[in-house]
Amino acid sequence: MSLKHRIEREGIELSSETIERLEAFAKHLMKWNRIHNLTGARTLEAIEEQIFDSLYPILFLPSPETLLDIGTGAGFPGMVLAIVMPDTACTLCEPLAKRASFLGFIARELGLENVTVEARRIEDLPPFFCDLITSRAVTETSTLIAWCRPFIGEKTQLLFYKGEHVFGEVTELARCDYELITRDKRNYLWIKDAYKC
Repeated sequence: MSLKHRIEREGIELSSETIERLEAFAKHLMKWNRIHNLTGARTLEAIEEQIFDSLYPILFLPSPETLLDIGTGAGFPGMVLAIVMPDTACTLCEPLAKRASFLGFIARELGLENVTVEARRIEDLPPFFCDLITSRAVTETSTLIAWCRPFIGEKTQLLFYKGEHVFGEVTELARCDYELITRDKRNYLWIKDAYKC
């Protein structure tokens, strides 16, 4: 099933231009990945699954004005979210030079004026408040929250893309208003009041 058909089947409303950009991103990643080994997804189908996994939360998330993605890697979820949320100023933090170079290339190639790529570790990024902080498969929840603290304001929400270990990690979130949304083997940990954590 094509990415376009899958998006339509799930009831996600995206413009044809946005879907074309997602497809272009997938093709460029396939080409770069053969040389630079940016992601473990080796086939177009596998890359499209990662894209869908990244964009799925737009079904329940509010539209943020600003987004920070920690450890964007080859673009998941930060670049995908930047493509589908063109009015959101997206900062993609990725310390590995070859991945940051790819992210910069995609931003230029697809005309994504809402994207800033920071080729550094999150601990070295100057603090600023943002509406939404995302991260996928980087580290455990408590460490992620600690990294997020310099960027958390009163309205900041967190969205962590987690696996099955998240069920043991949420026991530490008693003070937070959070929700776990599960799709297949993915658990989206949505913390709605990050400043309380």
